[in-house]
Amino acid sequence: MNFRRTVPAWQLAAPALFVMAWGGNHFTPLLHMYESLGHYSALMADLFLGFYVVGLIPGLLVAGALSDRYGRKPLSVAGVAIGIAASILLGLGFSSEIMLSFGRFLAGLSVGVAMSVGTAWLKELSSAPFDRQADRTAGARRPALTLTIGFGLGAGVAGALAQWGPMPTLSPYLVHILLGLLVLPRLLRAPETVPRFRSHRPFWQDLAVPLAGHRRFVRVIAPSAPWVFGAAAIAYAIMPKLVEDQLGSLNLAFATLLTVVTLGTGALVQPLVARINQVTRGRALVVGMSVMLLGLVLSIATAIVLSPLLALITAITLGASYGICVVAGLVEIQRISTPADLAGITGVYYSLTYVGFLLPVLFAWLNSVASYAVLMSVLAAVCAGCLAAVAYGIRRV
Repeated sequence: MNFRRTVPAWQLAAPALFVMAWGGNHFTPLLHMYESLGHYSALMADLFLGFYVVGLIPGLLVAGALSDRYGRKPLSVAGVAIGIAASILLGLGFSSEIMLSFGRFLAGLSVGVAMSVGTAWLKELSSAPFDRQADRTAGARRPALTLTIGFGLGAGVAGALAQWGPMPTLSPYLVHILLGLLVLPRLLRAPETVPRFRSHRPFWQDLAVPLAGHRRFVRVIAPSAPWVFGAAAIAYAIMPKLVEDQLGSLNLAFATLLTVVTLGTGALVQPLVARINQVTRGRALVVGMSVMLLGLVLSIATAIVLSPLLALITAITLGASYGICVVAGLVEIQRISTPADLAGITGVYYSLTYVGFLLPVLFAWLNSVASYAVLMSVLAAVCAGCLAAVAYGIRRV
């Protein structure tokens, strides 16, 4: 079979990941709008983020096994369609906690498909016979960069429309629905990478991921994973909340700025991870975790002085940590996996990364008994412990 095309095969599948990521993060900078215009409590607004994580889990853990059985393309098409349905619910459900919660659940499910199935698919499309020119880290870098750009642009466009555009509660979602419809024809042209076969064993056996017990996964990858989206959650969900009294009506615009800056910084540093690994002899995760610890120290300072400028610097630092850690983690995953278990272990990895996205909900709940400065200090101590564990694990395994 001839796989030579005018458009590289991975570029036919990448727009689907981009759109699913867009639909997962365009809600985040709008939290202030839901609190001010919708009169939702801060805890309820953070719970909408939590429902997103609840949807991610089956998307990450089940979709990968389904794609191993039925193919990457059908699951990716389903993921785009689910994302469109999520935006319809979010656009029409501004006054309904149930519709918003279910919409966020579906958005998480869609992003889960992108991260498990889509990441595995782009990795496979970035190697022979589909791509004979890609370098060794392309299979990790391309999906991570595609997702990061989708997360960032989705948040940026949605926040700008909500702050200055027409129909602020509806127009951000209309853009995503249109993009989803536009990428489907291109997605259908992408080649399938999973050979068709009929499995005779029960589906639940496909859900087993033995690689999750691999020594390198347990000692190196798992301790670093929650900090990937923990960095992002602190930067664009907690930082705007700390300085909202200093910003007045520009709070939504500032939250959008922090989201775009965080993910933009992450996108800029991701191509550098291969060089970081080369210079540090495979310790890019240690570098990323060290930058995370620095970001948490800056977060403590922001919680004390309540400076928007310091919040921006903190977001840049945390964005760099996110970008390094997510690619370095995927490189580690692809180092220990085979084509048969790549989607499954990628889903487990991303499930662990999204544990960090629950930090805003946890902090909102604990804020009644401790200040954000104290909570950030405790988190920094935990991060230092995980950094030491990752450094020790890389040396020992």
